[in-house]
Amino acid sequence: MPMKKDPQGGGTDSDGSRNPKFCSYCYVSGAFVQPEMTVDEMKVLVKGKMIEMGFPKFLSGFFTKGIPKLERWK
Repeated sequence: MPMKKDPQGGGTDSDGSRNPKFCSYCYVSGAFVQPEMTVDEMKVLVKGKMIEMGFPKFLSGFFTKGIPKLERWK
């Protein structure tokens, strides 16, 4: 998700400070909310959310291609 769209302004580290690398839906108190989630599972989740929001399927596929390159999966 674009960080400027995150209602909390990013996730939080264990000390409560904001972490701008990860969104507030994924990263809380210094840990991933769903640490076992794979790249493919994240892509399915994001595609579904985008379609729910009214994005065409082909755009949801296009926008999720970059997920494997995100910091979480490096």
